Amino acid sequence: MSSPNISKGSKRWLYIPLGLIIFMCMGTVYAWSVFRKPIEGLFNIGATESGLPYMFFLVFYAIGMPIAGGLIDKYGPRIMTIVGGVFIATGWILSGFTSNIIMLTITYGVIAGTGVGIAYGAPMAVAAKWFPDKKGLAVGLTLGGFGLSPFVTAPLANWLVASYGPFATFKILGIAFAIIITVLALPLEFPKKELLSEADNNKEVKQDEIDLDTKEMVKTSTFYGLWTCYVIGTLVGLMAIGISSPVAEEVVKLSSSTAALMVSFFAIFNGIGRPIFGSLTDKLDPKKAAIISYSLIILASIIMLNVGEGNTILYGIAFALFWLNLGGWLAIAPTATGIFFGSKHYSKNYGFLFTAYGVGAVLGNLLSGKLRDILGSYLYTFYPTIGLAVLGIIIAILMLKEPKIEN
Repeated sequence: MSSPNISKGSKRWLYIPLGLIIFMCMGTVYAWSVFRKPIEGLFNIGATESGLPYMFFLVFYAIGMPIAGGLIDKYGPRIMTIVGGVFIATGWILSGFTSNIIMLTITYGVIAGTGVGIAYGAPMAVAAKWFPDKKGLAVGLTLGGFGLSPFVTAPLANWLVASYGPFATFKILGIAFAIIITVLALPLEFPKKELLSEADNNKEVKQDEIDLDTKEMVKTSTFYGLWTCYVIGTLVGLMAIGISSPVAEEVVKLSSSTAALMVSFFAIFNGIGRPIFGSLTDKLDPKKAAIISYSLIILASIIMLNVGEGNTILYGIAFALFWLNLGGWLAIAPTATGIFFGSKHYSKNYGFLFTAYGVGAVLGNLLSGKLRDILGSYLYTFYPTIGLAVLGIIIAILMLKEPKIEN
């Protein structure tokens, strides 16, 4: 059965800025470092405990994705985004009433994190379904809001914390997120009929072959190759985000204010990594995009192993590459999901694949923390990142290819 071609100049371009702003609200989690020191002082806790809300946020965000992924097609992107937004706003607002780190971990980490997991897949699926001809670019631009968020929200949150304190800031941002996400979610919808590019219309048999549901997807070696590659990419990237500031202060000997400025600078690369690698995945293929990403990770790791006190430029280049590649994997993986497994079951398939992000988040935090505690320096984390990137290249070469269904 034939599907309509993409109409030029259609309203589909509206969905990218809508999704980008929604993701910018959700991506405020990356500005958590702004709250850490004030929270440590108010609750009289250490750095390990103050990291719990952030860690739980990432875990529940990853858990929420596969659960919500199967519901997006059923209830639509508008409803799922609004429901997720309500959870996000509730978590932030309740965080303003907490009196200890356990309560804050529940409100910010569990409730708000679950909200992001519920809402995350909807604007992304809208972009993917409206842009079958530019799937990687559209998804990358939409997701760019998540990565760019700290560049905008960190200075805003910092000003609010300095002016009103962390708890009032949680409430203010929570109310703002409730309004912004709800209003911008209202226009979100899928195309009435599946849109196909010209290339797809000339490959009707091919189109049938790649419409795999989740049960069919997990029977392919391609899925396990992509899942493992995604774990490696997010493990390295999230680990780098978590140690960017302490590495700057402990290894390069930068001041805390300069380190914070560098983190804001790195957020730009996290944001632009998504459209860059989304476009690369479109124009080349997931395998080549993955190999490019891992090669850049190896380069960044080698640079960091040669960084010492005062090497601000080398540190800046290396961590810009790490942040770029985290953003890159958050575009390579969703784009590859559509390329390898089709768009019909895209939301649920990518939600299932996204469990790799949660695994990467936990392993990355544990790896960097343990190596720092045992060996006394964060520099030792850049040996395993080289090994993981080499492993990723091998897996990409062997397993990132058109899936074959096992009967």
